[in-house]
Amino acid sequence: MIKAILIFNNHGKPRLIRFYQYFAEDMQQQIIRETFHLVSKRDDNVCNFLEGGSLIGGSDYKLIYRHYATLYFVFCVDSSESELGILDLIQVHYILQEVVMGGMVLETNMNEIVAQVEVQNRMEKSEGGLSAAPARAVSAVKNMNLPEIPRNINIGDINIKVPNLSPF
Repeated sequence: MIKAILIFNNHGKPRLIRFYQYFAEDMQQQIIRETFHLVSKRDDNVCNFLEGGSLIGGSDYKLIYRHYATLYFVFCVDSSESELGILDLIQVHYILQEVVMGGMVLETNMNEIVAQVEVQNRMEKSEGGLSAAPARAVSAVKNMNLPEIPRNINIGDINIKVPNLSPF
C-alpha cells in the first residue's frame, strides 16, 4: 500500500504532498525532511529504491523515487508494492489522481488510464453548455429507431385506443 506521495524540489521545498496514512502535521514535516535527506544525497546513477526512513516505518517500508531535473518524485510504500510498478507509476504523475485513490493503486494499465482520461475529457466537453441540453434531448429522441406506434393495446379485459400522434 502507498503510504505517501511526496514531490519536492532540489532544495527540499514540498510541491505536492499526499499522505494516505494518518500522521500528525509535525510528523509529516519530519518525514518530508528525512525523505529529502535520504534521496537527495544519492547519486543519480544508483538504484531508485531504498529502505524507508525510521519515521515512516523502517525496514518494512521502501522509498521509490525518481529525480527529474529540479523535482524529486517519491513514493513511500510498504513491502507489498512492486518497486518497478511504482517506478512506472511515477512516469504518469500528470494523472496521479486517476491512478491512486485512498492509498490504493486503482489501475496500472497505461492504455486503460489514458482511455479513461480521454472519456472524462469528452464527457466534460459535451456537458459544457446546459442551454443546449433540451435541443440534444429532442435530437436524441428523433434519432431513435422506434417501431411503429400501436393503435390498440389490449391487456386482459382492458382495451386502450392510442390517439393518432403527429411526428416530431
